[in-house]
Amino acid sequence: MFKEINPNDKAGNIDKDELLQLIEEDKINTVVLGFCDMQGRLMGKRITGDFILENDISEGTHFCNYLLGTNFEMDTNEGYEYMNWDKGYGDYLAKPDWDTLKVVPWLDKTAMVFCDVFTEDGSEQICIAPRSILQRQIKKAEAHGLSPHLASELEFYLFNDSFENIDKKGYANLEAAGHLNEDYNLLQGTKNEPIYQEIRHQMHRMGIVIESSKGEAYKGQHEINLKYDHALKAADQHIMFKHGMKEICIQNDKAVTFMAKPYAEWTGSSGHIHLSMMEKGTSNNAFYAGDDAENPMSETMQHFLAGVIKYTKDFALMYAPYVNSYKRFAPNSWAPVSIAWSRDNRSAGYRTVGHGNALRFESRISGADMNPYLAYSALIGAGLYGIEHKIPLEDELKGNAYEQDSVDRIPSSLHEAIYHWKNSDVVKEVLGEDVAKHYLHAARSEQNDFDSFVTTWERSRYFEQS
Repeated sequence: MFKEINPNDKAGNIDKDELLQLIEEDKINTVVLGFCDMQGRLMGKRITGDFILENDISEGTHFCNYLLGTNFEMDTNEGYEYMNWDKGYGDYLAKPDWDTLKVVPWLDKTAMVFCDVFTEDGSEQICIAPRSILQRQIKKAEAHGLSPHLASELEFYLFNDSFENIDKKGYANLEAAGHLNEDYNLLQGTKNEPIYQEIRHQMHRMGIVIESSKGEAYKGQHEINLKYDHALKAADQHIMFKHGMKEICIQNDKAVTFMAKPYAEWTGSSGHIHLSMMEKGTSNNAFYAGDDAENPMSETMQHFLAGVIKYTKDFALMYAPYVNSYKRFAPNSWAPVSIAWSRDNRSAGYRTVGHGNALRFESRISGADMNPYLAYSALIGAGLYGIEHKIPLEDELKGNAYEQDSVDRIPSSLHEAIYHWKNSDVVKEVLGEDVAKHYLHAARSEQNDFDSFVTTWERSRYFEQS
């Protein structure tokens, strides 16, 4: 006999047996099998409960492999080695990771499970899939006796209009859900608190821990901080939060954007990442040198941070993957332009924060448009490279990083980031030749799409005067 389960009372994960029980009791009738594409979107299928009772879906479901070789418009761009017309755009297999199975509280009788991507026969994991890339970096860290823990802080703009209506307006003359700078202002935040409270509540029911939410530095801009966790779980939660927030907004005739810079005069939306390294299997922070040490940063942290800093330009495509991503980097804008570290200094690209066992660093470079599997992978991979090669940590930056011309700068464009990625032996060594080549082609395709497009700015500037 099945025990009585109310899916509305469930928080966090359920296991496969509970899923089957909930389906038998008609409390779940739909299971979403989702995997992450290159752009950080969830793709997949909705499987009926009846089908699941009749078939073991542990082996997963097939999908066209072009989904890992496309752009935001879902174009089948030429030039990808893994998927193309010569190879017939065959299938990959999305195989469930049952540790991620959750009831989705804002959808009726629905559960969701994240999937890893395998070859069509299920024999080999696809190396270019974002979740696979992060899993390999985690294994490397574990080989060093380390366990990476991360947390995302995401900024975004909320709109009192639906995605469909915004599209009909041509993304022009939009009004964000706010008319004043809302940074930390509780009164301004109250105006949109009903929807934010709903988001926090639903995420809590799903087992995604939100530490806090607050107004940000422009009209209608907000920030939500997710609790730190093991790297893979933290990235999963990041993806599920963004996807879930969009679904909740759709249900409430609202829209939200995580793009890095929606308008030139608006403050950019950051995606800050906090990273610490625990000693594998313990709660001891490998970044902390101990109470008696002269420098609180251990050698592990110093070498790790040194690797991250030294190869920031090389891995910039994974922190800022799109043309628009680079519009966010500007002096005195709360987005960094300097590749340097400093203690509790928001003008620097990397900020060390916390004390004792909570010592960590914050990367302020990524925007809210990042794919967390890729951004996390770049940080972990570059940091481990720093440990392996004992790269020395440069001196702490003092003062205003925006005004120090001697400090190395973040790439100013996708073109520049492509150049550094293409010419980096470290990217190839850390991520592998196939991954380096695949994401280089994705970035080039994105840049080519933009370069061939004529913008409103160009018409208004050149139409009459040229």
